[in-house]
Amino acid sequence: MSMPGDTAQADPEGCRGIMSAKEDAKWLQWVTHQFETIAGEDREINLQEFKTALNVKESFFAERFFALFDSDGSGTITLQELQEALTLLIHGNPMDKLKFLFQVYDVDGNGSIDADELRTVLQSCLLESAISLSEEKLDQLTLALFESADKDCSGDITFEELRDELQHFPGVMENLTISAAHWLKPPATKRHPPRPRPLTSAYWHNHRSQLLCLAAYTGLHVLLFALAASAHRALGISVMVAKGCGQCLNFDCSFITVLMLRRCLTWLRATWLAQVLPLDQNIQFHQLMGYVVVGLSLVHTVAHVVNFVLQARSESSPFQFWELLLTTRPGIGWVHGLASPTGVALLLLLLLMFACSSSCIRRSGHFEVFYWTHLSYLPMWLLLILHGPNFWKWLLVPGILFFLEKAVGLAVSRMAALSIVEVNLLPSKVTHLLIKRPPLFNYRPGDYLYLNIPTIARYEWHPFTISSAPEQKDTIWLHIRSEGQWTNRLYESFKASDPVDCDSKRLSRSLRMRRSQRRPPVSEMPPENHQLCNIKCYIDGPYGTPTRRIFASEHAVLIGAGIGITPFASILQSIMYRYQKRKHICPNCQHCWMEGIQDDDMKLHKVDFIWINRDQRSFEWFVSLLTKLEMDQAEEPQDGRFLELHMYMTSALGKNDMKAIGLQMALDLVAKKEKKDSITGLQTRTQPGRPDWNKVFQKVAAEKKGKVQVFFCGSPALAKVLKVHCEQFGFRFFQENF
Repeated sequence: MSMPGDTAQADPEGCRGIMSAKEDAKWLQWVTHQFETIAGEDREINLQEFKTALNVKESFFAERFFALFDSDGSGTITLQELQEALTLLIHGNPMDKLKFLFQVYDVDGNGSIDADELRTVLQSCLLESAISLSEEKLDQLTLALFESADKDCSGDITFEELRDELQHFPGVMENLTISAAHWLKPPATKRHPPRPRPLTSAYWHNHRSQLLCLAAYTGLHVLLFALAASAHRALGISVMVAKGCGQCLNFDCSFITVLMLRRCLTWLRATWLAQVLPLDQNIQFHQLMGYVVVGLSLVHTVAHVVNFVLQARSESSPFQFWELLLTTRPGIGWVHGLASPTGVALLLLLLLMFACSSSCIRRSGHFEVFYWTHLSYLPMWLLLILHGPNFWKWLLVPGILFFLEKAVGLAVSRMAALSIVEVNLLPSKVTHLLIKRPPLFNYRPGDYLYLNIPTIARYEWHPFTISSAPEQKDTIWLHIRSEGQWTNRLYESFKASDPVDCDSKRLSRSLRMRRSQRRPPVSEMPPENHQLCNIKCYIDGPYGTPTRRIFASEHAVLIGAGIGITPFASILQSIMYRYQKRKHICPNCQHCWMEGIQDDDMKLHKVDFIWINRDQRSFEWFVSLLTKLEMDQAEEPQDGRFLELHMYMTSALGKNDMKAIGLQMALDLVAKKEKKDSITGLQTRTQPGRPDWNKVFQKVAAEKKGKVQVFFCGSPALAKVLKVHCEQFGFRFFQENF
């Protein structure tokens, strides 16, 4: 093999070449450090040490790399041998790298690749990518790639034939020239997502309602503090600070509950105020006000303590400090001198609630601690009424709204018990519940409800997104991922229960359920564990979410990560229901046409749905729904489809990884031949790795289908990344609380 100069210098895309050279130099330094750390006094490493040094777990590729790097066949690699081999890969031309790839595939070293060798390589690629396919499918992939490359039908693939075959996959050839640093990767370092720049017009476009409300909130506090402090300026600075903070607390402790009035917020989403108020950030504002209440309470308390110390030191005061702070004897307050003891009790309750509201408590399987301590707002309100003479005036309107909402919710949820009529246990510990739909339960796509199952926990209510479409009249679907104590108990209870434990009419009810679900279709593959049952439950809702804006969008991009697909399952079904409602077919010539797809209910021109999953089995949750959506558009041209699907599997090695090149070529060939993806069974090809969001959003922007709005449900870390990209492209971004 020849060894030309550094291709980075000759790269026509200079910027990318420079970055590639920097990556390679850094990577080579990392490899050298790994070698020196593991090698002993003999300065050589064996196969096991090689696997440890470069984090290559799959034995096939580790053995092939080791054999090729071991130039003298001694069974060990010296640092010089390793550096020479890797330098050749880094500075070699594309043909050098292609020859190395061929040598990896040529297991017996006879200068050609036979079908069995190729099958071994593809099987190792599947293991590296955590993809599980049947033996028959593996044989099919092997034969598809082998027959395509073996042009002369000799039964072997030569280097020239592999080179010619790669010419049909420009992306693969491009990846061979990018960087050797992608071939054997060091462990990925955790990178923090870029922070949005708050001074840009795009940032203002996406956050103007939040910023205006935050400014109004801050201004109101300054005004309340100033008015209360100035009214008590004759009593000294400590009293002024205490009274100013107390007036702000009057507002915060009463208004903080308004942010959690879910029925009121759902009603507001249907009005013009939804365009002005940041209703989607109600929980974030609730948390912010909680922090403000804690801070103001501490300042309020310290100011009073300072005042009590000054009073106790005064010769004219008959009371000691502890009497002023803990007893009713000084007569401080408007109800029997209770201001001081109620203040101490309030501070202790507040600090307890604050500590138990931390994410480490809520997300570590101790939700009950958060739930029950949060109910202390009721005694806190009572103590606040006794503590401050004006608090009841501030609480009057919010308190009436709060108790009305609670009364209505209790009446609706407990009016009649519902039944869970069917349960499906899906991969990755997902529980699919089918609940009999109440007659007056009207909801919109993407809405959520609160669920109570007394047999799991009598007093616990948990929110879950409704995954069925509103057009489905007989049942409500919920897909629940087992991530906490309650959801794990739910899954395990059905997993351990006897499927025969149901009423005597189970076959009749099953027939009714199946007939009622023919339109829209069932949205998942046949589950691994299916039970018919009759379990009592209660629901409270429905409540609105940011996804209600989807139907008012022109070009909607729906991004779901893992179980974050659940709100979009309902939305996609409803979208296609409305879409098919406008579709007409001529009875004579079978010509199809659409009639007025835009109306007041749905203004959509285009929908892009992006689903990101970690593993293969997670796609089984909704694969039949997606298959039906593809079938509904089968007669339309690819570039003119109303709904476009994009599937990503993050555990699969990307096309820039040498260990996956053969597999991705085979998958492409089979998908082109069968018009079906081998991983999911969909027509849409599943892409390996994570999306390149710059390319994804560039494509969306280039389609020019109208104003783009991005809706996301998934992890907060990915939400931050998407928000930054949306601001760069000028897209509106909406996030479902997950």
